[in-house]
Amino acid sequence: MNTDWVHPVQLYSGGISGSGKGKFREKASILHKIAKKKCQVEDSEKANGVASRSDRNLPNSSNMEVEVTPPMNGTAGQEGEAAEDEEEEDQPLSLSWPETYRKRFTYMVVMPIVLPLWLTLPDVRKNSAKKFFPISFIGSIVWIAAFSYLMVWWAHQVGETMGITEEIMGLTILAAGTSIPDLITSVIVARKGLGDMAVSSSVGSNIFDITIGLPFPWLMWSFINGLQPVKVSSNGLFCAIVLLFLMLIFVIISIAACKWRMSKLLGFIMFLLYFAFLVVSVMLEKKIIGCPVSI
Repeated sequence: MNTDWVHPVQLYSGGISGSGKGKFREKASILHKIAKKKCQVEDSEKANGVASRSDRNLPNSSNMEVEVTPPMNGTAGQEGEAAEDEEEEDQPLSLSWPETYRKRFTYMVVMPIVLPLWLTLPDVRKNSAKKFFPISFIGSIVWIAAFSYLMVWWAHQVGETMGITEEIMGLTILAAGTSIPDLITSVIVARKGLGDMAVSSSVGSNIFDITIGLPFPWLMWSFINGLQPVKVSSNGLFCAIVLLFLMLIFVIISIAACKWRMSKLLGFIMFLLYFAFLVVSVMLEKKIIGCPVSI
């Protein structure tokens, strides 16, 4: 039977079976959108009484042979998988029991956090709840504050129980825990190819922490306690600040050496720099190495 129209998905899946269908689904979707747009343009031209150039030059589609060239290096498959992952992320939250063991383990770990959010915040990915996005935005900030308070409280109790000083807990547990939101946002924008946004988010969040996150609670405490100053006692705070500036210089040099691209090598260098900073800071706090200036 001769047909005048062949759907791109049928065109790609006709000669491909098994896992090959998924590799070309993304490209087939693009071809379908192009063909649909072309048909809309042709219909509008015909409605106006103008014969399109493609109608005059296009031969009979029933006698046409279409050649499909698979993409090189499987790039279409990777793009298709990325598109499917993005579609899954945009879907509303589902609390159904996962099928794989790995997802079940993740499900049990994150359930104490996900469940109260699911009960109190509207899921704006649903069409019926999109208008409640201000409630979800403000509620998310409130939940972040609540989780942060619990994290600091629990870290303090664990540190006292295990004999770990507050400075060490702040450099390790609290520093890592408070950076998790930055980590999540950086992962999301990096997967979308927005490297500039990932880097600027990390730098901007640290500037916000230093200029707003630290002085604002200190200012509130001072107002509550009759404008008394907040005492800061640390063995190697001055050297840690100097070390932090040196780490910033090393980070800029590392990014420039990697040609301003986020690569696996750059990520490995960042891990090394972090562990170096962590080891030196802990040694300064424990007075294993001395600092010429003490605060």
